[in-house]
Amino acid sequence: MDIDFSEVTYLKNPCALTLKADYQQFLLSLSGPTIIDISGINNESCRVITTLLHGNEPSGLIAIHRWLTEHSALPVPETNIRIIICSVEAACKSPLLSHRYYPNGLDINRCFNTNETTGYFQRAQIIKQAILEVNPECVIDLHNTPGSGPAFAVCTIITPEVLSLTSLFCDTIILSSLKIGGLMEQNFNCPILTIECGSAHDEQSHETAYQGINQLGNCSSIYHYNQKTDVDIISKPFRFQLKPNVNLSYSEHDEGYEGVTLKSSIEQFNFGHARKDQMIGWVDDRGLDNFQLLNDAYEDVLNEYFTLRDNQLVCATNIRIFMATSNKEVATDDCLFYLVKSHY
Repeated sequence: MDIDFSEVTYLKNPCALTLKADYQQFLLSLSGPTIIDISGINNESCRVITTLLHGNEPSGLIAIHRWLTEHSALPVPETNIRIIICSVEAACKSPLLSHRYYPNGLDINRCFNTNETTGYFQRAQIIKQAILEVNPECVIDLHNTPGSGPAFAVCTIITPEVLSLTSLFCDTIILSSLKIGGLMEQNFNCPILTIECGSAHDEQSHETAYQGINQLGNCSSIYHYNQKTDVDIISKPFRFQLKPNVNLSYSEHDEGYEGVTLKSSIEQFNFGHARKDQMIGWVDDRGLDNFQLLNDAYEDVLNEYFTLRDNQLVCATNIRIFMATSNKEVATDDCLFYLVKSHY
């Protein structure tokens, strides 16, 4: 398939025929990135929702389709809403909604911090421009986690508005200073946050996305919103990564595999605690040299967090883990999991 990276479809207040009977039919009817504009009561303000930056993270699409079609007429939100459905080609690649990005392509959510203007970088710039042109009062980027776990938000700055927006979807937010080329790192002169809705295969994740969208649409002002729930803030996590060309396996026992073997139950640690001296996997004779754990200054702080007990990978301190996954492709291409020190 030849991808036309400059192609974008615009739909304004689409009819039921255009939206199809279900989200799968609707997705398959799209030829590429699609922008949907929904008119609100206040036409002077606009809020942006992005989804499917990763083609295997469907909760945003499912929730948006439900929000647009569950009644006999389109919803009329408090402000205009711009919806951007991003990696349509990857999402439509068979099996449907199973490819993070198009085979042999790039992860678009790593393509925003560059001056490159071709291919996937062009797609990223088109998405960015589609947001900037409506001068939004907020941007919500909907995702799913690669493993099981509760919903949470991620942002680069904490403000009262960010906390209020987070509370529409979940009760935990991660303050991140990581620079990985993501949409969330861009400056739109408004609050922007990523919502990790939970597992792609969990109905509750779709419900989390839907309820948040519904509340966002019905919220008269994000600047005077009466936040109904407290939000737990987790500051500046690290990405625990494999070094290039390291083999990864999962098992509940030491099978003597080359590279790194994580416990197949690793996802059970998500938003839980791994105590000092707890074993989470096994390594080959390269030991800790299989990994990297970089701080803001790109210094490797691996030895502060992990150690070895014979060939067992062991926590050197109490840590809190999130976005752990048993998806080998995601863990290898992106990271094994995120972590912060735990003080419980």
